[in-house]
Amino acid sequence: MKRIHAIHLAGYAASLALTLAAFGIAKFGWLDGALALVAIGLAGLVQAAIHLRAFLHLDFKGSQREDLQLLLFAAVLIAIMVGGSLWIMFDLGHRMM
Repeated sequence: MKRIHAIHLAGYAASLALTLAAFGIAKFGWLDGALALVAIGLAGLVQAAIHLRAFLHLDFKGSQREDLQLLLFAAVLIAIMVGGSLWIMFDLGHRMM
């Protein structure tokens, strides 16, 4: 039981650190231009992997069908959110020109 709590605390701390790093890059301009976008994107990907391991308890050791379905569903949701956000931003940018 204590192992589960340690995993949750470590996942929470890592997620909080990555979130604060991404906000720091965006708010205070710690990185410029494309490097900032890449760093924020990588922080998001690492944070997603941490959530899958620490909170959903996916161990990636076996090829369980439920784990694969969960990963595919998460990938589809992320693609829909990112694609929809980009679509909206480019459409609004086009309308502003």
